[in-house]
Amino acid sequence: MPKRTIDQIDVASKRVLMRVDFNVPLDDDGQITDDIRIRAALPSIRYVLENGGRLILMSHLGRPDGTGYQPEFSLEPCAKRLTELLGDTLRGEVRFPSHDCVDGAATAAAQMLADGECCLLENLRFHNGEKKGDPEFAKKLAAHGEVYCNNAFGTCHREHASMVAVPEAMIGAPRVSGSLVEKEIRYLNDALAHPAKPFVVVLGGAKVSDKLPAIAHLINTADTILVGGAMAYTFLQATGAKVGTSRVELEMLEQAGEILSKASEAGCTILLPTDHVCSTTFNEKTGDNTTAKGDIPDGYMGLDIGPDTREAYASVLTKAKTIVWNGPMGVFEWDLFAVGTRQVGEAIVKATQNGAISIVGGGDSAAAAEQFGLVNDLSHVSTGGGASLEMLSGKTFRSVELLDNVN
Repeated sequence: MPKRTIDQIDVASKRVLMRVDFNVPLDDDGQITDDIRIRAALPSIRYVLENGGRLILMSHLGRPDGTGYQPEFSLEPCAKRLTELLGDTLRGEVRFPSHDCVDGAATAAAQMLADGECCLLENLRFHNGEKKGDPEFAKKLAAHGEVYCNNAFGTCHREHASMVAVPEAMIGAPRVSGSLVEKEIRYLNDALAHPAKPFVVVLGGAKVSDKLPAIAHLINTADTILVGGAMAYTFLQATGAKVGTSRVELEMLEQAGEILSKASEAGCTILLPTDHVCSTTFNEKTGDNTTAKGDIPDGYMGLDIGPDTREAYASVLTKAKTIVWNGPMGVFEWDLFAVGTRQVGEAIVKATQNGAISIVGGGDSAAAAEQFGLVNDLSHVSTGGGASLEMLSGKTFRSVELLDNVN
């Protein structure tokens, strides 16, 4: 059922407690190297501020040990960057009241905000209670706000305090989704419930084990699944092909074979690479490189799909009406082995221009789309790798179920 969104309620003079995902990469000097997650949250942040709300943001960053403040995981750089991004939307600057999200200074800052003002709380994971979903910790966070807004799709699959226990503690208050979460649900759940056909799934990355639940779910609705990346070599070896020294999950061979059989029974075609760009070393600059058709020679490992496979995959994609892309076709970070991922991405863009819905499932796929300048030409690029993969596996999230339904 559709969830109420932040722009459907009156936020004027209300303290809005918004969970965001500001888990951004920092360099050794504490400078943000990629602010895409902050920028993705801006529409709902701006809505609250422009409509006279009093905004309290909360997030995690990295993996602190949960025993208190650790400066290398502080969200203070995010407060500074958000101030820059908001510009004239903001009264003053984004306040950063304390190095503890629930101490007296944080509480006072939240209570004293004026209309159109904003503060960012310190890293939630400085407290063990966040990852444990501790109700007492959640009550302290819940006291900051009068409205709860989930705008952090990247952590929707986690039953952490800020995602589940806080909205549970705010029964009776509005509990809504931000525009980011609303868009993710609309594409990853609603659009895939009844996908336009042909429905094509592109799966890549390192491990079959990471994608197995998604594959098992998607073979029931997809017409074709195109497999690339290192996970392809586990499937190929399961069929009896020789894959040289390519990465193979030996413990997954039986399950890979079963998936191929189940897909055939379900009427879903799984296509595997027929040629490969190979090297004798896992290195961008050293090793002997070759393109192999069929079996991969002894001493070589596959690091990208080959030209025949690229052409075959592109031919399938250009005819698709719904496309899900989760995982690269090779080691796209290295130019020599990036061609397959780039050309598959370009074929998805072409299909999108022809009217297809294209959904990129976060993680490395999103990074590849960004690297090749494709993001603006795709229907939706997810901000949550793990969350999007779990939703593609057919799972529901308690953090979303707790939000108010549209009346």
